[in-house]
Amino acid sequence: MSGDEVQPANTTRGPLAEPASLRWFGTAAILAVGMIAGGYLLGDGLLRAKDAERAVTVRGLAERDVTADLATWTISYSASSTSLAEAQDKVRRDTQGIEAFFKELGFPAAALQPTGANVTSFTNEGVTTYTVRQRLALRTTDIKRAQKAVARQFDLVARGVFLEEGSGMAYTFTKLNDIKPEMVAAATKDARAAAQQFAKDSNSGVGKIRDATQGYFEVTARDGDTGGWGSADSPYKKVRVVTTVSFTLD
Repeated sequence: MSGDEVQPANTTRGPLAEPASLRWFGTAAILAVGMIAGGYLLGDGLLRAKDAERAVTVRGLAERDVTADLATWTISYSASSTSLAEAQDKVRRDTQGIEAFFKELGFPAAALQPTGANVTSFTNEGVTTYTVRQRLALRTTDIKRAQKAVARQFDLVARGVFLEEGSGMAYTFTKLNDIKPEMVAAATKDARAAAQQFAKDSNSGVGKIRDATQGYFEVTARDGDTGGWGSADSPYKKVRVVTTVSFTLD
C-alpha cells in the first residue's frame, strides 16, 4: 500500500440537516393531531345532529273554570222633550231613582258613579225636540249582589227609567296572573304526556325540553258563547291556554 491512505467517507450529518428533520417531524405531528381532532369534532357533530333529529313537538292544553271577580254595569238612559228644562228635569229624577234602586239592594253610594252626559236636538217642521242622555256606571266586586241587581233591572223600567240599548252587566276575571304559573305547568305536563305516548309508539324515552312556546291565555264564557257578543254576560268563565313544547327522545 502507498503512503497515501484512503480516508473513509464522512457520514456525519452537517449542522443544518438536524433542524430540517425536526421541522419535518413537527409538521407531521401537528397534521396528525389536527386530523385526529377534526375527526373527533366531525364525529361529535354528527352525533349532535343525530340527537337533534330525535325530537317530538307536541301541544299541551290547560283549562280552568273561574268566577269573575269584578262586575261593571253601565246604565244609559235618556229623556226627550220640546223643552230642554223638562228633559233635564226628567233625567235628574231618573238619576235619583237609579241611586235609590242600588241603595235598596245594599250597594254603597261610591259604587255608582256618573260617566257622562250629552244633549242632542232635532228640528222637524219648526219644532225642536231635545234629548238628554246620562250614563251611570256601577263597579263592584260583590258578584252575587250584582247578579241580583241585573235580575231586577226591569224594576227601573217600572219606575219610568228609559234604559237605552247597551245597558248591561259585564263580568270580568282580573286575577289571571295569579293562576298563570299553575296553568302553564299543567299545560306542560299535558304536553309531556302526549310526548310519552309518541315515544312509547317508537320505543323511545322522553328527554328534556328543547324549546317551548306559550300561547295566549283566553278567557271565555264557561257556558254558551265562547266569544264575541254575550261573552261578558256571565260571571262564570273558562280560562284556557295551549303550549307548544319540543322534547328530545332518548
